[in-house]
Amino acid sequence: MKKTSMVLAALLLLVGGVFAQGTIKIGGIWMLADITGNQGSKAAQLAVEEINAAGGVLGKKLELVVADDEGKADKAAAQVEKLATVDKVEVFLGGMASGAELGKIPAFKKYNRVVMSTGAAGSATVEKALGPSPESDFYFHLHPWDYNQGASYAEGWDAIQKQYPNIQIKKIFLAYEEGAFGKSSWDATKILFGSQSRYTVDGAPFKSAAFGGGDYTAVLEAAKDFKPDLFLWAGYDADALPLLEQSKAMKFSPGIYLGAPPGWPIGFGSSKLSKNVMLYGMWSTALNDTNAQSKKFYNAYVKKFREEPATYFALLAYDAVYILADGIKRAGTTETAALVKALEQTKYASALGETITFKPSNIIKHQGITRQKILQWQDGFQEIIWPFEAATADPVYPFPLWK
Repeated sequence: MKKTSMVLAALLLLVGGVFAQGTIKIGGIWMLADITGNQGSKAAQLAVEEINAAGGVLGKKLELVVADDEGKADKAAAQVEKLATVDKVEVFLGGMASGAELGKIPAFKKYNRVVMSTGAAGSATVEKALGPSPESDFYFHLHPWDYNQGASYAEGWDAIQKQYPNIQIKKIFLAYEEGAFGKSSWDATKILFGSQSRYTVDGAPFKSAAFGGGDYTAVLEAAKDFKPDLFLWAGYDADALPLLEQSKAMKFSPGIYLGAPPGWPIGFGSSKLSKNVMLYGMWSTALNDTNAQSKKFYNAYVKKFREEPATYFALLAYDAVYILADGIKRAGTTETAALVKALEQTKYASALGETITFKPSNIIKHQGITRQKILQWQDGFQEIIWPFEAATADPVYPFPLWK
């Protein structure tokens, strides 16, 4: 027994000595007031703790340093500077709003450290600001660009209309928040759905409740007058319930009522207003029945934080940490050139239900996911409607008339 105790003590000293060699600091930047940043930062911390419990990376512990960009370009740029110079992080991850991401890019380029981006769909601004290879090779973009998303939505709606002939779409209206995220969504929608004259497309901006707005009267009146078959709004989680409440007050009931926020409010499914609302996304709890990694993440997240993950940005952040850790292990360093080469070999079985690799997009060299899903709130849960190979329910159509 004494010998066993000595061996255990020696092992503990060895592990402590290994971790004592230092830490690998990861700088995570999110919009923390938004559900995407709140849960994304938590999920990233969960991944860090799991990796450290399994022995760390290169004999070191990971340390996540979280910063809040408040969804603003100037704040975001300042946080990159602070993380790089004061906190001395070795790699970056996170992000959501395109406008904030745009503000980070000059500082990202200045310090030339690997970035694993979980947000920023606005290709018209962000991808162009990054520029082509090799100047943007440090940047690995997990989230689909707006044109990636648009292409998958167009494919999805074509497939749905063919599979379910009672669902027919001729007119589309987009209500979009007035920032870079909403504007890029509007630009992509016009190109993908309006260019071939198959659909008649209209839209109007609104000020998001996430940035001091909350009155959607004008945009909803414009949408109601347009009489769309599909009404889509692109904003933030803070807009979800107020938009529905005001739609109900105006008795605005399009055939399809669809939201495209990066994340939904916690508990949204328990609201009667959520009934048959459709959404774009990458994940739902329905995947727990078919994907072991999804179930593992879900159970661990709920156990630690006592809440359900309500946004796929949580899973993107969780996966981002694991992808970075795997790349650092292969590279043997966080030095940019070596780590870039290692990350280019990524083949990661994601909790989102697909294997993530990096391939060139329209401009940058390292694009991860390119496809999203069409889902619907049914009986309080997000059911997958398309792609059909992942579907967990048939669509309920039309969206119910308000009483």
